[in-house]
Amino acid sequence: MELHTRVARASRPRVRQNAGGTPALLTAFTGGLVSLALELAASRLLAPAFGTTELVWSAIIGLILLYLSVGYALGGRWADRSPHPATLYTILTATGLTIAVIPLLARPMLRLAAQGMMAWSLPQIAGPFIFVLVLFVAPVTLLACVSPFVIRLSVTDVTASGGTAGRVYAVSTLGSFIGTFLPNLVLIPNLGTYRTFILLAMIATVTGLWGLWNANRRRFWLLAWTVLLLIALFILKPGTIKPEAGLIHEEESVYNFIQVIENTDGSRYLLLNEGQGIHSVYLPGEDILTGGPWDYYLIAPYFNAAPHPPSAVSSLLVIGLAAGTTSMQYTEVYGAVPIDGVEIDPAIIQVGRDYFAMTQPNLTAYAADGRAFLTQTERSYDVVAVDAYRLPYIPWHLTTVEFFAEVRAHLTEAGVVAINVGHTPGRGSDGDWRLVEAMVATMRQVYPSVYVIEVPGSFNAIVVATAQPTTARNLADNLPLLADARLRVVAERALANLRDVAPTGIVFTDDHAPVEQLTHDLALRYILGGQ
Repeated sequence: MELHTRVARASRPRVRQNAGGTPALLTAFTGGLVSLALELAASRLLAPAFGTTELVWSAIIGLILLYLSVGYALGGRWADRSPHPATLYTILTATGLTIAVIPLLARPMLRLAAQGMMAWSLPQIAGPFIFVLVLFVAPVTLLACVSPFVIRLSVTDVTASGGTAGRVYAVSTLGSFIGTFLPNLVLIPNLGTYRTFILLAMIATVTGLWGLWNANRRRFWLLAWTVLLLIALFILKPGTIKPEAGLIHEEESVYNFIQVIENTDGSRYLLLNEGQGIHSVYLPGEDILTGGPWDYYLIAPYFNAAPHPPSAVSSLLVIGLAAGTTSMQYTEVYGAVPIDGVEIDPAIIQVGRDYFAMTQPNLTAYAADGRAFLTQTERSYDVVAVDAYRLPYIPWHLTTVEFFAEVRAHLTEAGVVAINVGHTPGRGSDGDWRLVEAMVATMRQVYPSVYVIEVPGSFNAIVVATAQPTTARNLADNLPLLADARLRVVAERALANLRDVAPTGIVFTDDHAPVEQLTHDLALRYILGGQ
């Protein structure tokens, strides 16, 4: 019996151990952390030129997964052919260099893409987009080689290879878990996108050199210069991410790439991400009318039956406060009425205070999601203004029947809700109003009366719904009650630009709200010239 056991043990297949234990697991941890952090950083690299749309995210995630798939297969074969620690750590060192070149090569392409966005040039947009994503092929593929390599080097007994593989992938996934939060919550807000990439490159390179110190001292000294290069790149001031005339402030927050532009007349504009939409306007002096969609929130209450004087407006909720254009206008026109402003990005709230005079004492700003705020507050409002674009999208959860029912539950008896919705210019065959039609169809499931105001010279329409049954004529009937000349100007513009929009679109619900799909089609048709 004893002889049989010894023979069985002697015949058990073994694989010679080349490297393993804690160093190997730390290497797997680093590979997982950097690979996921790169994916998150990729979205922020692309945001200034292409925004943070679902299409951008889908392209990033899809291609990263493709690169990982190739890397896993390549890494397994590579490890079998060269099962040496020096090979693994050389790969990791080289990975750091490929990460470092991404922001350097991407910058000129992103600037070209930004020019394409301004001109709506599809080739100028698509070409740089593809180029930048191709830059991730080398680092992500090489990072995917790490785990198969670590497994190959760690296995000493094939009967325990499953446990070894499990530990390696568990530790690698733990690194990915940390890499999911590290860029957007810590690195990018504090260091910026450029230095985040360089720091990730340093993490990979230093880990590789640490391994080479023990595995191949000669190769370590041959590659040690890479650390000095990365330190120099980290110290190098990268300059503005996207140069703009009149740029006075630029920062990267947890949610957005933020720019503030000042014109020679002192007016200021808030740009986010790709910068194709103006999210807030500040006008020096007494003129508060912007000519944009914000003005029309001022007259939304007057769709109620006359007489409905300005004194009947005593509270406002703004979902999508941005830098406070709407709250400023309401305070100027209606006095110090209580205003709650909800903005998901606290950095934008601070920008509003610092650059847009968003210091009205009657304004309470909340850094929160608009729908979540509604579920948590018990307050009621005369007006709810929704302007929560992340261009070119309205967040889908702010477009549904359930959302508008929640809004109605927080309206006063004569309350109104107004939302900014996009369309392409023109009417009928000359424009695309399907998103507006869908919004009208959705809001009519909750509100008895819905109206559409086309904002002249823009891609915007303001859709207004009233808690009580009303008619469009009410706006004209209330016009004589508007003593403030600014209100009269906006009301007259609104009357001239009222549009009959049939509720023929899809009804958005929490279960089915294809806002992104509809917006993609609308934008693509316009870019291609078919409108």
